Amino acid sequence: MITTSSRRWTGASVLTLTLLSTAALGTLGGVAHASTANPVRQAMDDLVTKDKFPAAVAVVQGRDGRTETHAAGVADLETNEEPPADGYVRIGSNTKTFTAVTVLQLVGEGKVKLDGPVETYLPGLLRGKGVNGRNITVRQLLQHTSGLPEYTDYLAKGALPYQHVYFQPHELLAMALKQKAPFAPGAKWQYTNTNYIVAGLLIEKVTGRPAIEEITKRTIKKIGLDHTYFPNVGDQELRTPHANGYHRDDPAKPLTDVTVFDPSQAWTAGQMVSTPSDLNRFFTALLDGKLLKPAQLKQMRTTVKSPLLGPNTQYGLGLSATKLTCGTTAWGHGGAIPGYYTTNAATKDGRAATIAVTHLPTTLPARNNVETALDTALCNP
Repeated sequence: MITTSSRRWTGASVLTLTLLSTAALGTLGGVAHASTANPVRQAMDDLVTKDKFPAAVAVVQGRDGRTETHAAGVADLETNEEPPADGYVRIGSNTKTFTAVTVLQLVGEGKVKLDGPVETYLPGLLRGKGVNGRNITVRQLLQHTSGLPEYTDYLAKGALPYQHVYFQPHELLAMALKQKAPFAPGAKWQYTNTNYIVAGLLIEKVTGRPAIEEITKRTIKKIGLDHTYFPNVGDQELRTPHANGYHRDDPAKPLTDVTVFDPSQAWTAGQMVSTPSDLNRFFTALLDGKLLKPAQLKQMRTTVKSPLLGPNTQYGLGLSATKLTCGTTAWGHGGAIPGYYTTNAATKDGRAATIAVTHLPTTLPARNNVETALDTALCNP
C-alpha cells in the first residue's frame, strides 16, 4: 500500500524518520535477475540494484490460491548466499492486526465493550498530562484516535543501543505517560504505538493470561499459521530459514547485522515473526470471516480518515484500506522494525501479496518503491 512511513514504525525504528537521506547502502552481490516479463520479479531486482536493499522478496497469491515467489539480493552480506523467498521476517506493526483481532474476539464474546472506557478494564492505569483512561475508549485505542503520547519518542536516538535490551510493557507505557497528550481523545487520528501496548495489557487483564498466549491461541493456531509466532521473553533469535536483517543509526557508518534482536520494545505493537506466505494467509482468512464474527469484522473495516497515510488510505481497527492504482481496495497493514520492512495486503477476491526487504528504507523514494511493488503485485495477478 502506498502510504507514508508513519503507520509502519515500531519501537526504536522510529529513528529512521530522522534518517531520510540519500546515503547509499553500497554495492551488493548475490542474486540479481535479468529483466523479465514478470513485473514483480523486476520490482524485486530494482529494490536491490537501484534502492540498495540487501535483499527483497515477494510472495504473491492469486485468486485461485496459487502462489509465486520472487527473491533478489543476498541473505547474508558476508556469504552472499541467496535469500529464501518465503523465509522468516520480523513483521513489525503487522502485529497490531493480530492484537486487534484478539481484542475484537473478546468484544464478540461480550467480555469487552468496544465503546466502553479503558478505565473499566485497566482502572487507574492511564493517568498523565491530559491522559485519563475514563475518557479513552477501546475503539480509540485500536483506531489510533486516543490521544495517547508515543512511547517510541524515547527510543528515537538510535536502535543499536537497544538491540539486546529487554523492555517490560509497563516500562514502555511509563515512557509514554511522561509526556503530555497531543490531543483530546477522539479529536483526531494519529498513529501511536502506545495504543497497542495498552491493548496488550487489556487482553491480559480481561483474560487473566499472557497476551502472547492469547494472541497465539486466538489467531495463529486458530487458522493454522505454522510459520508465524510471537517471540517469548528473552527470545532474540530468528528461526531459519531467513535472510539477515541490517540496520544503521548513522548513514555514514556500515550496516550492522541485527538479525539477533530483542523485539520487546515493540511487544503487542510489533514483536511478531512470520513468513510472507503466512501473512497472505492471515489477511485472506481475516477478510473471509474466519477469525471474527460478522459484526466485529464490520467494525474492524469501518475506517476513518488518516491523512498521514496518504489520500488513498484510511484506517480501521488495526487494519487499513488502500485504493490500488487498478481501482481495487486492498486491506492490510505492513510493518517495520530494525532489520526488516514489510508491506502487505489482501483483496476480497482472494488476491494477496507480501513484499519484504531486509533494511528499513532510509529515503522516501526507496520506501515508496517498496510500496509501489505491492501495488504492482496486486494489480498484475
